[in-house]
Amino acid sequence: MEKIIPTGGAMGADVRGLDLAQPLDDACFARLLRALGTHGVLRFPAQRLTAAQLRDFSCRFGPIQRGVADRFRDPSVPEVGILSNIRRDGQPIGLADAGQDWHTDMSYTATRGFVNVLYAVEVPMRDGRPLGDTVFANMQAAYAALPPAMQARIAGLTATHDFNVFWERMRARPGSVRAALTPAQRASRPPAVHPLVLQHPISGRPVLYCNPGYAERINELPDAEGQALLETLFAHQLQPEFQWAHRWTVGDVLIWDHLGTLHNAIADYAPDEHRLMLRCQVMAGSIFDPAFQQRWLQAA
Repeated sequence: MEKIIPTGGAMGADVRGLDLAQPLDDACFARLLRALGTHGVLRFPAQRLTAAQLRDFSCRFGPIQRGVADRFRDPSVPEVGILSNIRRDGQPIGLADAGQDWHTDMSYTATRGFVNVLYAVEVPMRDGRPLGDTVFANMQAAYAALPPAMQARIAGLTATHDFNVFWERMRARPGSVRAALTPAQRASRPPAVHPLVLQHPISGRPVLYCNPGYAERINELPDAEGQALLETLFAHQLQPEFQWAHRWTVGDVLIWDHLGTLHNAIADYAPDEHRLMLRCQVMAGSIFDPAFQQRWLQAA
């Protein structure tokens, strides 16, 4: 049986004793779901996976999303995206700037994101130290730490999340290879509206569901008041006590819960310090389904 070892930080746990190249049995999958709801981020060290095996593991958690403007996909397994700063024959092989600011993936879609699954193939190193940490913030803990008056104030409020806000911010960075979204791409990713407070489908705890990357306004408030409230919430949720950083090792598979966390990829490496990750993005189409919850969460 796998062993789940908490990091002792604001979130995160190591999962030992599993080979993700092999199919998970049902009892193990149910335990992993429960652990994800508790710890937010799970690390599976020392894995050796093909793109197809990464896809098959990821599919257990729900349907995989395809990027609207992401041309960097595995040629034989298009569900798997490529994140990398490596260039071959002068051309990038992957998206080099993915995740380099605080955000929650797919909060900009009507069906929210559920989990990200990232597999470390190459990790940049300098003086024997790995670079390119991913930092997380715990949104279950952030909500619990809000003063009761603030919890009451945001109850029932909704925020609009827009894909193009983060995209344009990344395009403005030096060296970005992102092109502006075409009108068709914009139309395929219209802004989405979500409550500021969600009930987490695994833990049942309330979650502060807004993020600096995509949340652009609060719909029930005048613009100035809504922007001030968002800035207050952003400052609160990024306090150090809610954060935990993962330091990558080649062979790590990291799975994290988009509903209960924020994340930020730290770009502290140079172009010749190579980073290569394979990624699957899983949507929340299954985890909110009562039949899925009854089968997997009650079995844990």
